[in-house]
Amino acid sequence: MSDVPDRSRLLSRSWKEFPDDVMSSILARLGAIEILQTAQKVCTTWRRICKQPSMWRRIDMSNKWSFPSDQPFDLDKMCRHAIDRSCGSLVEIKLQNFGNNELLKYITDSSRGIRSLQLVNCYIKDEGFSEVASKLSVLEDLEISVCGGYISHKTVEVVGQACPLLKSFKLNCFRFMLNKQNLRLSLTTRDDLRASLRTCDEEALAISRTMQDLHHLKLVGNRLTNDGLRKIIDSCTNLESLDLRCCYHLNLAGDLGRCAEQIKSLRLPNDSVDDIDYLSSTTVNCHIAPYEDDYSDFDEEEDDDSEFDDEEDYIDTMGMS
Repeated sequence: MSDVPDRSRLLSRSWKEFPDDVMSSILARLGAIEILQTAQKVCTTWRRICKQPSMWRRIDMSNKWSFPSDQPFDLDKMCRHAIDRSCGSLVEIKLQNFGNNELLKYITDSSRGIRSLQLVNCYIKDEGFSEVASKLSVLEDLEISVCGGYISHKTVEVVGQACPLLKSFKLNCFRFMLNKQNLRLSLTTRDDLRASLRTCDEEALAISRTMQDLHHLKLVGNRLTNDGLRKIIDSCTNLESLDLRCCYHLNLAGDLGRCAEQIKSLRLPNDSVDDIDYLSSTTVNCHIAPYEDDYSDFDEEEDDDSEFDDEEDYIDTMGMS
């Protein structure tokens, strides 16, 4: 009989003998949805590890379902469960394709040490941020992308004043990603197209006033002009990276040519957006199912001015209704 141990038995025995910290590191590579719906139900050991607060210091609630009607789980309830498990130790969280003002308040009420907050395609409005900004005093990284609620310069101002440690800010509004010669994304209404044709420096000016210690800034699809960009460059002297893709009201000639010299990483208005993976989420046709955790530890104003004299004529050429 061979002295070489059976490989499957050796692997099985080694798997069970992994220290908790090693197993935690492996499981943490999964997203929060996978952990709550699958991993914690594999065995009692994984269940115990998945309930440890240290597993929930970073919560990634990314998901591929673009619309609430497509989501197979109650992601709001699932997220609150993950927040509860963190026991106030949360430092980083990402929400994608769900989330509103009420959930944002729940997150910030439960965790005062959040350093990174990413909101992608969430329905959060100005008033939501106004209510919670004071609870984000140690925030270093903030992303607000494709949010269905209207996020204006008021939110930028409030966040800038309340978050003195902020080093990275992403404010991406893809509904305004329009090139006059090329419809980069499908704008479905006349109002969307009309808004995209107007310039607006309010967010840029708010950034220049309240976020002067930024190192990284991403403004994909913003409607800022050269004046707004100039204010940012003059005020945020520590900028290392600047993303201006789809900012089609800019002309980086003349004195703004210094952007390339002053900033290490510069993305220009016409650069590709192919690396932005959530621009076209995969949708799944299914009914929303209740989130049932077998191991649950809880009971269930618009500016009408336009620089385009023929704005309506241009809109008509796009066939918008």
